Amino acid sequence: MPSTAAIQSAAKHSVARKSTFVSIALNTVLMALQIVIGVFAHSQALVADGVHSLADLISDFVVLIANRHSGAKPDADHNYGHSRYETVASLFLGALLIVVGVGMLWRAGTRLADLQSIPAVHLSALAVAVLVLISKESLFRYMLREAQRVRSAMLIANAWHARSDAASSLVVAIGIVGSLAGVRLLDPIAAAIVGFMVARMGWTFGWDALQDLSDRALDEAASADMRALLLATPGVRDVHEMRTRKTGDFALVDAHILVDPMISVSEGHYIAESARLRVLTDNRVLDALIHVDPENDAVARPTVNLPTRERVVAEVNAALAAGGVKAAAVNIHYLSTGLNVEVILPAPGSRTVEGDAPCLDRVDLDALRRNLGASKLGVLQGVDAVPGESGVSTEAGSGEAIASAKAAESHSAT
Repeated sequence: MPSTAAIQSAAKHSVARKSTFVSIALNTVLMALQIVIGVFAHSQALVADGVHSLADLISDFVVLIANRHSGAKPDADHNYGHSRYETVASLFLGALLIVVGVGMLWRAGTRLADLQSIPAVHLSALAVAVLVLISKESLFRYMLREAQRVRSAMLIANAWHARSDAASSLVVAIGIVGSLAGVRLLDPIAAAIVGFMVARMGWTFGWDALQDLSDRALDEAASADMRALLLATPGVRDVHEMRTRKTGDFALVDAHILVDPMISVSEGHYIAESARLRVLTDNRVLDALIHVDPENDAVARPTVNLPTRERVVAEVNAALAAGGVKAAAVNIHYLSTGLNVEVILPAPGSRTVEGDAPCLDRVDLDALRRNLGASKLGVLQGVDAVPGESGVSTEAGSGEAIASAKAAESHSAT
């Protein structure tokens, strides 16, 4: 079954393709009108806005290319997918806008340095500027609505780019009106303002993209949502060392969860997988890596140089041999308080060592605990199943054993 992120990604790419083609068609027409009429009507501001539309056209093709590649599935070279193609595209788009904006400022500055050479502006320039203003604002509203629907940062950036186009067209229209009124200085000033707006927008897009490429984390509110999802998982006692990083429009989540230190490995894994699936229900998450901790390892870690399982099992069986028994299972817990060993004995009547009748009284449990360097040593005696009584099991596997609580006999050395 496709994940929430996969479904959203497919919808996002479909919307990106459709909205970008609409933008390409509109920008092609507007660019031609602005540059041709701008040259004919002697309006530097309108020509500058036409160059701006050309930059929009280039950015639309960048979006199409990035959209195509970012939708590719994970492969051997890109294990987490290709979502960052969108971020790279946003960075390129930002750099392009900065270059275009600086060029506009330079051209406007040279025109302002020679005011006598500024020609009169024709009325047709105003008509085109108003047409462009209405078209760009309509395009912005359409693109923003679609981008927010599929939660695409790249498409939202492109939509606001269209809004900046509408704002620049408004400035151009005002400059042309002023020039037609006899204040010819306003046309190059309008061109300079457009250049500044374009460069500033490029810086904003580029900086945000650079931060995302530098593994920027989710904001505090989103991180709190991730933590709440983890804590809501049954069996999770606490969450620590949670980290997030952006990858395209999604995020990767790494977290350590605290569980009961005495549960089995399989139960801990089940809790971790449940927590992971719960986090993946959030459509902002691409993948999650959950680490299980018996204790908060940010403040407490197991003592170093504790004996290995092989040594513990060997010494336990050697000690139990004196009583004529052999452990059915040995559970070991490596905790900050030291080694915690739980020995499961076979049910009565199950002879595992040749010789005298089994007798735990002949085993020095305290000496065994000291030899192991354990802080706690517990022994649990299994029982035979009672015919017809449910809930009793004498099966013991490696590291685990289940016994009837009311029929089990325990011994401990602490």
